Amino acid sequence: MNSPIPANATAAKGLADVDQAIFFNASPVPTFVIDSNHVVTHFNHACAMTLGVTADQVVGRKGIGRVFHGHDRPMMADLIVDGVMQKAVDDLYQSTYRGSLAVVDAYEAEAFFSSLSSTGRWLFFTAAPIRNQQGELVGAIETLQDITERKVAEAALMKAQLEVEQMVEQRTAQLAQVNRTLRDDVKRRETAERGLLDRNDELNALNVKLSAVKEHLIQSEKLASIGQLAAGIAREINNPIGYIFSNFGTLENYLTQLFAMLDAYEKAEASCHTPQTLQELQAKREEIELAFLKEDIPVLMQESKEGIVRVRKIVQDLKDFSHVDSNPDWQFSDMNQGIDSTLNVINNEIKYKADLVKDYADLPEVQCMPSQINQVVMNLVLNAAQAMGTERGKITVRTGVADDKVWLEVIDDGSGIQKDVLPRIFDPFYTTKPVGKGTGLGLSLSYGVVQKHHGSIEVQTEMGKGSTIRVTLPLKQPATPAANGANAT
Repeated sequence: MNSPIPANATAAKGLADVDQAIFFNASPVPTFVIDSNHVVTHFNHACAMTLGVTADQVVGRKGIGRVFHGHDRPMMADLIVDGVMQKAVDDLYQSTYRGSLAVVDAYEAEAFFSSLSSTGRWLFFTAAPIRNQQGELVGAIETLQDITERKVAEAALMKAQLEVEQMVEQRTAQLAQVNRTLRDDVKRRETAERGLLDRNDELNALNVKLSAVKEHLIQSEKLASIGQLAAGIAREINNPIGYIFSNFGTLENYLTQLFAMLDAYEKAEASCHTPQTLQELQAKREEIELAFLKEDIPVLMQESKEGIVRVRKIVQDLKDFSHVDSNPDWQFSDMNQGIDSTLNVINNEIKYKADLVKDYADLPEVQCMPSQINQVVMNLVLNAAQAMGTERGKITVRTGVADDKVWLEVIDDGSGIQKDVLPRIFDPFYTTKPVGKGTGLGLSLSYGVVQKHHGSIEVQTEMGKGSTIRVTLPLKQPATPAANGANAT
């Protein structure tokens, strides 16, 4: 007696008798199969429902891609059959195709197809090769899944996320704007505070300048008084010096006559027959050392005359420098003579610091205000002397003429001028000297005088080697200057 067959075995036997095509067609997963010639061999009912075509329209035909794209285009199953799927993944469609993580040799992809409906549809694909028992590639199977709703939900979620991000960005921007406004307010307050501090510094600097101006005005008033006093003294000294010089010449004549008389007396002594008288004369001669006096008195007279001449020269230089006897208006003047007078007046300030070299050219007379040009020379030469270091230097004063202009150069081998200082040397009150050693007005006043004379002033300098300052003036002023400008500097 045969043993009964189990119920599940009976069910399995029943399924085995069912045609595989019925299984394939009953699968809820949309699936199609192509052979090695790209001909569609299977196209299940789920695939037909998803794509809206019947199996009769595609089975037995090539070009399954037309169903999806509306034109002939290979699907993943076609690429697998052609053996180029991996190359497509590696080279051409890295962003579209990818290898399956679940099935070996299978591939996945998702894409949007606008021709599948009025609004288009998103589909997810898997494809794998089909091999026979010998392992030969005989076709490919490809499944698809409609993921349109998921994509729509993802798009909605993305949109919502973007809206949230935009709101966050907007709020962040608002907060950033508020923060910038606060920072701007802080900066404005800081700027205002800096402005107040700068203004305070400016007021302090202005106060220092006012003090310097006051000191300079006091000094200028003193110098003016001293100048007037010197001019008066020069006039007063000039007259007695004239008397002395004139009388000195007369005294020289008198002494010559007295020496001649003494010579006559000496000759007459030999004819004196009174021994007592002769003895008294010889004793008197020895007592007063007459021979020595005859030798020494001419020497004393010569030295005294040289001293008187020197005094007269100093007085004349003072007069020439201050021009106490000159017309204060513009006039034609010998610039070399004015330079000489100025250098003689300030010689005491130079002789201990530098050797003075004069190199004058023959100059025509120049229309100028001589006293002001002398002041420029004095300022330039004194500055050159003050630029000397610990070692004794050399100052060269050179003049020349070119076309319708004359020039004056003051050259020193002192310390030179720093490049960052050079643009400011003609600024009023700017000085590199220690406090109390200068007002910073010498070069500024000199620059103003040169400008008023329609001239120019140029500076060449090198640190450690010295400086050259050249003043160029026209021989004749372009227009007759006003006489009231004579006292302006």
